[in-house]
Amino acid sequence: MSDFGLYTYQQEVVERALKRENIIIWLPTGGGKTRAAVYVAKKHLETTPNAKVMVLVNKVHLVDQHYNKEFEPHLGLRYAVRKVSGESDEKDFFGLVVQESDVVICTAQILYNALINKEEARHVELSDITLLIIDECHHTHKESVYNKVMRLYVEKKLKGEKPLPQILGLTASPGTGGAKTLEKAVEHVLEICANLDSAIVSTKQYAPELKEVVPRPRKTFNIVNMRDRDPFGDHLKSMMTIIHGYMDIPPDFKLRECGTQEYEADVVVLEQRGVRDNNRLLAQCALHLRQYNDALLINDTLRMIDAYRSLEEYYSTKSTKAIDGTDFFLLGLFEENQVELRNLAMDSRFENPKMDELQRTLLQQFGSGVPSRGILFSKTRKSTHCLKDWVLKNRALKDAGIKADILTGAGNGITYMTQNEQAETIRSFRMGSLNLLISTSVAEEGLDIPECNLVVRYGLLTNEIAQQQASGRARAKNSQYAVVAQAGGREHRRERINEYLEELTGKAIDRVQRMSHHEFYLKLSELQQKAIISSKIEESCKMEKRRSNTASNIQFLCRNCFTPVASGSDIQLVDNTQYVNVSPDFKNHYKAAERVILERSFEDWEPGCRIRCKKCDKEWGFEIKYKKHVLMPNLAIKNFALETPKGRITVKKWKDVPFTVEDFDYEEYCQENFPDLFD
Repeated sequence: MSDFGLYTYQQEVVERALKRENIIIWLPTGGGKTRAAVYVAKKHLETTPNAKVMVLVNKVHLVDQHYNKEFEPHLGLRYAVRKVSGESDEKDFFGLVVQESDVVICTAQILYNALINKEEARHVELSDITLLIIDECHHTHKESVYNKVMRLYVEKKLKGEKPLPQILGLTASPGTGGAKTLEKAVEHVLEICANLDSAIVSTKQYAPELKEVVPRPRKTFNIVNMRDRDPFGDHLKSMMTIIHGYMDIPPDFKLRECGTQEYEADVVVLEQRGVRDNNRLLAQCALHLRQYNDALLINDTLRMIDAYRSLEEYYSTKSTKAIDGTDFFLLGLFEENQVELRNLAMDSRFENPKMDELQRTLLQQFGSGVPSRGILFSKTRKSTHCLKDWVLKNRALKDAGIKADILTGAGNGITYMTQNEQAETIRSFRMGSLNLLISTSVAEEGLDIPECNLVVRYGLLTNEIAQQQASGRARAKNSQYAVVAQAGGREHRRERINEYLEELTGKAIDRVQRMSHHEFYLKLSELQQKAIISSKIEESCKMEKRRSNTASNIQFLCRNCFTPVASGSDIQLVDNTQYVNVSPDFKNHYKAAERVILERSFEDWEPGCRIRCKKCDKEWGFEIKYKKHVLMPNLAIKNFALETPKGRITVKKWKDVPFTVEDFDYEEYCQENFPDLFD
């Protein structure tokens, strides 16, 4: 193994995998889990007839990373190594790619789609794979795509179907699953093991070597006292109180404290209740209160002007969309207070003391004369943009040589980054033309980012897994992991809780590892059978719910103005991914807006324009052009309310709608809508 460059602790954790056991490798971030997996894959390919290695990742950018940094360099000379993601054309004939390859690196969704797709060119059987490597495998729970793949595996295992692939999971932290006691944490770890049908291994004999190779950063709590006065925040709260009085909150409902995550959860429930009860006053006031609460949360973490701009941006899109007295009241309230809010936001006497502490934290590292690299973790895409604006305008940070840019998740929309933008930002950081990344959680997990000597967590309330992942980014010697937080505040308390939970995770894993072989695998079998039964019951309930309503009995309403716009029977499913309205009458209810630009291309369709409600301008989704000439609106279900025989409901995802959606039949659609072509 030494010729492969493995440390002794890595050799220790792969021993059981080399004996063809299913295992989860538990090593900290930076501990070389992927390199250990490449070694297992190499030995597997050398010793297994007709070997087929599949490497699953949970984020698209990790496909390229694992291919370019590890698997292709070490295995590419002797074996056919391929990478496939949603960005790749190969996904459309994935079954053939697997047949022609020795090693395939792909997103888990690609494999799951192939397992359930019966079309020969796309289909893959689990029995085609001899080694299945699952990166960041702590995500194998509930309805994650990892767990959907492994549920198919476990079902086959319990039925005695063979062959099945060997499983190799990789994780820096299984976490406790929200458990606060050792017994519950043990139960969580066992569930992860059962879902992966694997034992969990870590270094025991060579733990000192691991500590030397992956030193933990020096942790500091940079504590800030509360503002003496906050007239801007107080003014926002007074406006919220006025809305409370106007909206007539139901007597059985109690809102919690403004400016908290709990309050946000409350107004989300109120909006849903307003929609269900046909109470637009309640629903709209709740939506606006959420914006004010967001501004309070921004004011607590960032500059006052950032909080003001978030409201200004929201109301700039609302001024032309008022349709009743509720809208006029809410717009009028903001406009009456806009000048006062702007003046308060510009008053430097009441600026956020956390920003001063953040500046000191950055200057301690970047102003020391030592070449530095850092990551500043923040909660939202919006906050990363605000922090970048602050850094670029801050003379002291500029003089210290800080060159910053943002790194956020990929997606569609102004605040998202494309895959290419992500790659370019990381490349610039690696080359040194950037030395500070201002990032959301996308940089916590998996991304191959150069060693940093400073990691700052700012305004974050996350779990112990995210904390460990972020801490692991500070890998340089004498590095610092800093938490900037208010004394006794939410972030400070959460960070302390996470420290306890991290320790609890270690104890739970140790307890699981000490179980006898018989006890461990008996427990795994019990949990697997229970999980399969629960899954079948849940699926049966969903099917029963869908059967209880015919699609024609479901009416779609715009979620903003409650206008009826479609029937459930108008909705069909294209390529198992796009929910479209096939009724030609639907175009009477919407207007086309700006074009949608997607970085990736698709086999049978391309995006068109965004669509909005003609009456109130609520965004509903976007058009797709199918097979080059059929234009259909693709709907986001969260933007609609559903009127059912049992009352009005809202759902977040299409899988939760209470009726069966028919598959789209292209030929039938053309015959109905273009009859002249078939004469």
